[in-house]
Amino acid sequence: MNFEFSAEQVQLREQVRRFLDQHSSSAAVRAVLDGPPPYDAGLWSGLADMGLLGIVIPEAFGGLGLSYLELCVVAEELGRALAPVPFSSSVYLATEFLLATGSESQKRAWLPRMASGDAIGCLALVEGPGPIRARLVKAQVRNGRLSGTKIPVADGDVADFAIVAAQASEGLSLFLVDLAAPGTTRETVSTIDPSRSHARITFDGAVAEPLGPAGHGWPIIEDVFDKAAVLIAFEQLGGADKALEMAVAYARERMAFGRPIGSFQAIKHMLADMYVSAALARANCYYGAWALSTGAAELSQAAATARVSATQAYQHCAKNDIQVHGGMGFTWDLDCHLHYRRSNLLALSLGSLSQWEDRLVDCLKGAVA
Repeated sequence: MNFEFSAEQVQLREQVRRFLDQHSSSAAVRAVLDGPPPYDAGLWSGLADMGLLGIVIPEAFGGLGLSYLELCVVAEELGRALAPVPFSSSVYLATEFLLATGSESQKRAWLPRMASGDAIGCLALVEGPGPIRARLVKAQVRNGRLSGTKIPVADGDVADFAIVAAQASEGLSLFLVDLAAPGTTRETVSTIDPSRSHARITFDGAVAEPLGPAGHGWPIIEDVFDKAAVLIAFEQLGGADKALEMAVAYARERMAFGRPIGSFQAIKHMLADMYVSAALARANCYYGAWALSTGAAELSQAAATARVSATQAYQHCAKNDIQVHGGMGFTWDLDCHLHYRRSNLLALSLGSLSQWEDRLVDCLKGAVA
């Protein structure tokens, strides 16, 4: 497989990076991490003005109607900049569920508002610690009313609507719930990375609109997760590259015994290992981007491969970035901990690393069979 981004997509990367360098600086990330705002509203508005919130939304619904490759490019830059916005919840997940299964009226009600940044969506799936499994979903919909509790819900405290998985008479199904309507209570919960907010959402008789065919919730979730896994892998790739760059820059400028610490063998080996893990993740992410953009039959395998590789690379690079910085790496003043926080948060998005490893094994077994 030969794959590379086009010249236009490379230009898009450069434009997005310049924008994020100005509007998603370390100070901007720390303002969300330290302060009351759950996300950077100014950055979110800027991303909407650039059309980035509606990249894959068709033009008929107010989007740009571009491909997943452009979205991969943007995802990598958002990960590199640690952008404190609900992009993954609203764009990778909520938008995809609406595009895949939403009715015409649901699409017209929400997609234009999502593309313009006026509405934020989220996915309410899990109900506590443990693996993501269909049988663990206990929330129920009876006579069009939803009851149950979802925790943690990424960006659930700032979202305008939620895609909710719940048990119905036909089996596990998907529903769209307006979070401003009666019957919904939200509470922000703490995580390792406060720059990406999470919530507990309790539904008590909330009106639930069916989304997609009844009883087919889990296959739809798996399909959307395959796409989202590739996009989150690109976010992790961007973060891994940035952590590596930070470590290399510090190793060049920090002096010990009259020499840059980067000249010492132990630091050289650490940086080399970081580079190898990031390079391997890039190769696997490109495989995932190719499969996603072409609708290849091996998308599930490519998504799991990218997800596993990028998760390992980001955690490895973020951890060793701290080690290269030495004692200063553990302090609040340096930015090492920002990537360490984000790497651990993203490692649990869409399920843990072990779940994606199991999925990759299942895909490989199926390919052999």
